Amino acid sequence: MTKNKITRRSFIKKSGVVTSLFSLSSQSIFSSSTDDNRIIVVGAGLAGLSCAHELEQAGHNVALVEARSRPGGRVSTYRDQFSDNLYSEMGAEYVDSTDMYVQDYCRKFNLKILPARQYDGVYVRGNELSMDRIRSGDVTLPYTGTENGMLFGQEVQYIQKWIELVNKKGINSPEVQALDKISVEDILKEGGAPQDIIELYTYANATESTTTPSKISALAMILSNTRTSGFSENTVEGRILGGNDQLPKTLAKKLEKKIKYNTPLHRLDYDSNGVTATVKDNGKLTKISAKKCVIALPASVLKNIDVNPGFSKEKIKCINEQVYGHAMKIAMQYRERFWDNTNSIGQRVFTDTPLRRIYHFSIDQPGPRGILLSFTSGEDAIKLGKLSDDKRNEIAKNTCSKIWDEATQYWEGGVAKYWNEDPWTKASYSFSGVGQKDFREVLARPEGPVYFAGEHTAIQRASMNGAIESGLRVTDEIKESMRSL
Repeated sequence: MTKNKITRRSFIKKSGVVTSLFSLSSQSIFSSSTDDNRIIVVGAGLAGLSCAHELEQAGHNVALVEARSRPGGRVSTYRDQFSDNLYSEMGAEYVDSTDMYVQDYCRKFNLKILPARQYDGVYVRGNELSMDRIRSGDVTLPYTGTENGMLFGQEVQYIQKWIELVNKKGINSPEVQALDKISVEDILKEGGAPQDIIELYTYANATESTTTPSKISALAMILSNTRTSGFSENTVEGRILGGNDQLPKTLAKKLEKKIKYNTPLHRLDYDSNGVTATVKDNGKLTKISAKKCVIALPASVLKNIDVNPGFSKEKIKCINEQVYGHAMKIAMQYRERFWDNTNSIGQRVFTDTPLRRIYHFSIDQPGPRGILLSFTSGEDAIKLGKLSDDKRNEIAKNTCSKIWDEATQYWEGGVAKYWNEDPWTKASYSFSGVGQKDFREVLARPEGPVYFAGEHTAIQRASMNGAIESGLRVTDEIKESMRSL
């Protein structure tokens, strides 16, 4: 990216050293004597790590296998790709005030949560708008059917009768449950919303869900608006100071020799007596026997793993059909932080461009260099995902130059991460699809000695907090089952 950027060859060498250290520290999970009560956890994302950590702390013999050469899963902090020790979150990023599980671990491990900047600029339909002026009502969004004073939540005025229906008849009433059969786009049209509102929802809440309004369950959207006010420009968010990867790395370090990296699950056999996991280790298939197994993998990956005997028909259906979104992040390194200039539109900008969200990431690091990070999802992520890295960077560079006139002269390079092309994820994160209101509970349900974790099984899905929530739930399930033996 720049003249003092680490080279690809030296990066590979450096990565190899890290990988070998991980591997050397984890050989014992295969060489140790058989333990009839061993528990194998598959997947070292936050779900698997938290589950393995808590089980190990409770005195259980745990073996954790991970396909990647690192812990964290969709928590992925890039460092070597940038100059001046800059870093960027290319995966899961935000922690908000309600994320109690992440907050608890951060307090326990002395990790500080840095408040993120809120939206201060809007760039839609070629218009540069100040968030302060939107809030004050001095300017209006260039979309038909919007209300003054806000950016997010414009759809609420068109779904009030269904929110009132939930409050009057309850979540479990047939009329409310029937909303799962239609999409957000369908219910907005039925509520009289103009097409502009549906388009704005695409760039607002649907972008957060990494999909489109036509694929999200109307029931999920209505219920989210009855429980909370939903995500908005006023939502207080943060991230872990120094990089979110510190949390999974801390958990992994505490597990020490219990983890084996570069070891994907190939096959799982199970019966009432226990499980046998067949993993690929150094190119060879190796079997690990255990009393129980925790699958902490996305359904998008699990559906391609050979399981014998197969899970229940209901479980298989949910694994095969659970919907996931599309997400791409592009971290753009600039020589100077022009977005700090007094005439700048802002440092965190909501857009309808292919980049969707563009924001100053390096708020905890000194300049002069800095990183603008974009978050693209849905159809725009799919389109960018079909392009080469050079073409992705070209679009990113050109898009930023439309928002900040001086951007091009300070451009030094970009790095993209498209999660749907990641072989160990194949998706962004899960969302509530049309007709899938019961999927989460089915996906979370144990099948014999096999347990299931991951954000797609959590109440607070699509988040680091949800991943940990699921890991702690499975920990409790296993502890309870072990007590009854």
